[in-house]
Amino acid sequence: MSVFDVAVIGSGPGGYVAAIRCSQLGMKTALIEKYNTLGGTCLNVGCIPSKSLLDSSHHYEDATKHFSTHGIDIEGEIKVNLKQMMERKRSVVEQTTKGIDYLMDKNKITVFNGMGSFVDATHIQISGEKPQTIEAKNTIIATGSKPSSLPFIKIDKERIITSTEALSLTEIPKHMVVIGGGVIGLELGQVYRRLGANVSVIEYADRITPVMDASLSKELMKVMKKQGVKFYLSHQVNNVTRDGDQVRITALDKKGNEVQFEGDYCLVSVGRKPYTDGLNAQAAGVLLNDKGQVEVNEKLQTATSNIYAIGDVVRGAMLAHKAEEEGVMVAELIAGQHPHIDHNLIPNVIYTWPEVASVGKTEEQLKAAGISYKSGQFSMRALGRARASMDTDGFVKILADSATDEVLGVHIIGARAADLITEAVTAMEFRASAEDIARMSHAHPTYAEAVKEAALAATENRALHV
Repeated sequence: MSVFDVAVIGSGPGGYVAAIRCSQLGMKTALIEKYNTLGGTCLNVGCIPSKSLLDSSHHYEDATKHFSTHGIDIEGEIKVNLKQMMERKRSVVEQTTKGIDYLMDKNKITVFNGMGSFVDATHIQISGEKPQTIEAKNTIIATGSKPSSLPFIKIDKERIITSTEALSLTEIPKHMVVIGGGVIGLELGQVYRRLGANVSVIEYADRITPVMDASLSKELMKVMKKQGVKFYLSHQVNNVTRDGDQVRITALDKKGNEVQFEGDYCLVSVGRKPYTDGLNAQAAGVLLNDKGQVEVNEKLQTATSNIYAIGDVVRGAMLAHKAEEEGVMVAELIAGQHPHIDHNLIPNVIYTWPEVASVGKTEEQLKAAGISYKSGQFSMRALGRARASMDTDGFVKILADSATDEVLGVHIIGARAADLITEAVTAMEFRASAEDIARMSHAHPTYAEAVKEAALAATENRALHV
């Protein structure tokens, strides 16, 4: 029987990064993955393929709508080659997963393909072509999540689909009805809207992206409406049926009136749920809560002290980079080090265009907590760089403590918001004030100037370019 210092179950961003860090710290490490390719949901049917399609569809939209304004004339009709678009996506995924294979070899990590299931707290049975059992002094559960649905919806993976199937369609929908106005529904809805589909988003809450600052939700919906996406807020879906190539959705609006929708595809994107099927957690004394999450303490230890859990399978935001940070932290804890994560400073990003990014507290959270704050906001439209690139939608908003000026939250919607938010994370990790950011030199012309101007606006309302 093979014996390891650490076994990691699941090879998504949290799992494979945890395995690498364990190996770097001198531990003999095993990585167990039930699928044939490494990388988990993120690399195979999540972050990477969705961003590939977002970028491809963005290029198409630019070519059809914006090139002529830039003085680029294209003769003949511009057409979508969906087959090639999907092939490029597949190639990006393949390159990325092969990169993980390389990293496992480089770091001398033993990879097992098969379902990992606990026999007891130190032994894991691995199914597959050659079933075997290994011994692990420590185990990290990194089994991730899978798409959620509603009890009355039958996902047929053909017309009533999840994000997994939406990433591999063979035709452009005529009308895609999206149930859920969160990150996944908005990103994939925008992809197919750009390619020519009619897109309707049905959301139970009174705004889209309900966990983000309300000002971001309002601005993103305004921009996406302008792009042609239709929104139906405060609607409770209660029935979804398929008749041939048509899907019918019934919902109740906020007044209790029945509303019907019909499309050729229905994308169910109502969130994700922890995945622990086949783990046999109880055999190792690992406890699950009523949400199906693995119960952990502040050190991400389960009820069994040598078993840890990270990423989507535990509490907190379901984000790849959150899982990575937790994977590194657990590896270092096992090695006897003293790492730390501030979960308040894990940024959240939506990769629509304009992008949306946020870190720290929202205005709603600060009000609920009774914290006195000040707000500074600056429009992307006022930037020379934004006008030069025709990316003028959005703004940067900085929330700072009224008394100390410490930055408490930063909320961005605009071009490259996903990259800009890192400046805010860095500043907040060092407990910067709004004035600290305002006094730093920002290159001109850049989108990042909006961060400086928002900080100036929060500092005695002295933005320069308003």
